[in-house]
Amino acid sequence: MDIFTKNKTINQFDKRLTSWMDSNGLPYLRISIGIVFFWFGAVKFFEGMSPAEEFATKTINTLTFNLFADEVTRYGLATWETLIGLGLLLNVYMRITLLLLFLQMIGTFTPLFLFTDELFHIFPFSLTMEGQYIVKNIVIVSAALVIGSRVRREGQGISDRGLN
Repeated sequence: MDIFTKNKTINQFDKRLTSWMDSNGLPYLRISIGIVFFWFGAVKFFEGMSPAEEFATKTINTLTFNLFADEVTRYGLATWETLIGLGLLLNVYMRITLLLLFLQMIGTFTPLFLFTDELFHIFPFSLTMEGQYIVKNIVIVSAALVIGSRVRREGQGISDRGLN
């Protein structure tokens, strides 16, 4: 037994708090990830505003064999990320939104393999700031898995409005 179950007052508070977390955690998670995507996408519409712009453009250009101009690449990625953010914020087209998110995340991790020398001080242990910026996306992938796991559950605040 711990303090949360021994003490009646603490136990009641803990039950209320964890119940509130259960009711509100998923919408907060969805909205917070939505803000991140909307914000990071929106700044890419303005050249030089995103710290990820150089690696994102370089990665996409490498993967597409420089098929697109840098500006087209930047605007495309900005639109993609902004749409993911809007889908999460507005709680619409969730399956499509999450599909776009997971595809974007594949692209996000690609530089770790393409530009190892630029993303690690000492491979595979010491990341540069840019490398850390990429690796932290593991948390976003995990959050998206949680959000996606609730798409089919009624009353969970996650919907596919517009697809029904």
